[in-house]
Amino acid sequence: MRGWRNAVQETAASKPLFLTIYATVILGTVVSSFYVFSAIYSPTASPTRSISSSWLLAPPLSQNGVSLSSNISQPSQHRSNKLRPIWEAPSRTSKMPRLKSFRLTKELVAQRAKDNVIIVTFGNFAFMDFILTWVKHLTDLGVSNLLVGAMDTKLLKALYWKGIPVFDMGSHISTDDVGWGSPIFHKMGRQKVLLINAILPFGFELLMCDTDMVWLKNPLPYLARYPDADILTSSDQVVPTVVDDRLADWKQVGAAYNIGIFHWRPTPPAKKLAKEWIDMLLADDRIWDQNGFNELVRRQTGPAFDDESGIFYSYDGNLKLGILPESLFCSGHTYFVQALHQQFRLQPYALHTTFQYAGTEGKRHRLREAMVFFDPPEYYDAPGISVPAIL
Repeated sequence: MRGWRNAVQETAASKPLFLTIYATVILGTVVSSFYVFSAIYSPTASPTRSISSSWLLAPPLSQNGVSLSSNISQPSQHRSNKLRPIWEAPSRTSKMPRLKSFRLTKELVAQRAKDNVIIVTFGNFAFMDFILTWVKHLTDLGVSNLLVGAMDTKLLKALYWKGIPVFDMGSHISTDDVGWGSPIFHKMGRQKVLLINAILPFGFELLMCDTDMVWLKNPLPYLARYPDADILTSSDQVVPTVVDDRLADWKQVGAAYNIGIFHWRPTPPAKKLAKEWIDMLLADDRIWDQNGFNELVRRQTGPAFDDESGIFYSYDGNLKLGILPESLFCSGHTYFVQALHQQFRLQPYALHTTFQYAGTEGKRHRLREAMVFFDPPEYYDAPGISVPAIL
């Protein structure tokens, strides 16, 4: 050390310029070392690089495909505060993020939610066109607080490259149309109940939808009219119980409550029902998810919550339930066959393709017939077919 100091002194005496250079090098080395050690030992340093797409972070899923616990800690990760607009596809020169980047988290839901509400659907690749139709109707209505759960990797990749906010359910379901009532169909239904149990603990209101329905009007203002309800559900009722936009008269609804469209608030009674529902389904794979829901909810019906809202007590006597009106949240029968909304001169919020022959193809046909299916322009302008001019 003494020899090095003497060398510096000798150099300084003979060549002042060298002294300046040596001092600069030494100072730079000290400063660089300080920053290196600060970055390594800082408590806020993240071990992984963040993903720029704002809907792509999440904790691991459970063995069943969806985590049922919200108490999963993750490293702090920095991301842009601005979400990419829906339908704005990632650059084709970019690489597809790793699959584990698409898992479900509270943070993901928080980024997409608006006024604490998130709208969710899910499906496999066979329902890709239905999902695009579902998303298109919502975005055309100015609604963007939505997420799509992908049950297979093929759908996840396809939606990602179209700019649709998507998460991986880890279900590994077949990419084919499984058919209503099949064993895989019932397995898919259980995934819905797992999702409800996963999202409710996050503290958000959840509007859960099947993919074979379309939104014709923004439903969020209507749902907000009933803040006391733990759950608002659609039904298979075909005999109208009201002729205006009130909730259905629960005393007259004898048909099944339909779980293709229903809104959950993260209240203790709703969480209790969701937990008992999934426990019932996992204990017996022969139970259809909708039948299980109806069995639980109808353990008790009544009394009314109040004299005006149409909400009533159900399930355990504490759950407050409301039935969405059959002429506004339409089944295939009340919309296509009865046209209740036209009879009562109402503008419906939703159309769910139930009561439909010919399976999935029949559902597509019905939606196309109503011109509410999201088809490419060439579907209506097939090559070789000319339309005569109107003189």
